[in-house]
Amino acid sequence: MIVKEEFLSRLRKIFDLNLYEVKVWAALLSRGTSTAGELSNISDVPRSRTYDILESLEKKGFIIMKLGKPIKFVALKPEEVVERVKKNLMRDAQDRTKRLDNLKEDEVLEELHNLFTQGVKFVEPSDLSGSLRGRQNLYNHLDMMVRDAEKTITIVTTAEGINRKFEALMPSLEKCKKRGVRIRIAAPIDKNNLNVARDLKKVAEVKSMENMKARFVVIDGNQLMFMLLDDEKFHPNYDIGVWINTEFFASALEQMFELAWKEMKSIK
Repeated sequence: MIVKEEFLSRLRKIFDLNLYEVKVWAALLSRGTSTAGELSNISDVPRSRTYDILESLEKKGFIIMKLGKPIKFVALKPEEVVERVKKNLMRDAQDRTKRLDNLKEDEVLEELHNLFTQGVKFVEPSDLSGSLRGRQNLYNHLDMMVRDAEKTITIVTTAEGINRKFEALMPSLEKCKKRGVRIRIAAPIDKNNLNVARDLKKVAEVKSMENMKARFVVIDGNQLMFMLLDDEKFHPNYDIGVWINTEFFASALEQMFELAWKEMKSIK
């Protein structure tokens, strides 16, 4: 069996398989039906590991075992494998989500919280900082910051950024609004984001920012996240943000924003 390493590598990433699994699966696909011994020879996977690999592939829904002697294994249509893998992923995600939700009432979470709070006591506020890479990581951290807000949330973003923040942060912003948190959002408003800006007005004060291009968020005047790159010029995977817990800098930036806010136009 001759299969390019590049193709095997793609299969590993797509289907989350290890090297032996992908080799045995590809070997079985090329034969349709085969024994463990034959697959070992074709795939160059040690015979001692082949049965374990086939059992793993069977559990994951890639193959089925044919009863009889000698035991043979049957390949499923790739389209069927895709559907089975999708269903398994959805079921696993639901199970994991359920376990994590149950942690809210579990003593494990309390223990973890105690460890964290005790550790934070020995950390200087200025040491609570870090950089984040990739837009998804940025928005995960932003969502956490928003959910922890107690008094104010100030968001300055780009024309396209306001659309992204609506999708990523709206549920958390709604909860903050109900808690009485003041939310202000400034961004260049045009025909492509006007409807989003109007939807955001349900939870925030929204104004059009025309003469400034920036990307930052200030929470309660003490937490700050600012993005370093122009979102129009860089791929989302290369986006970089810096998070700092600094009342000195965050409050100063918020005061400067206050002056600019008064000159901005409200959204109708």
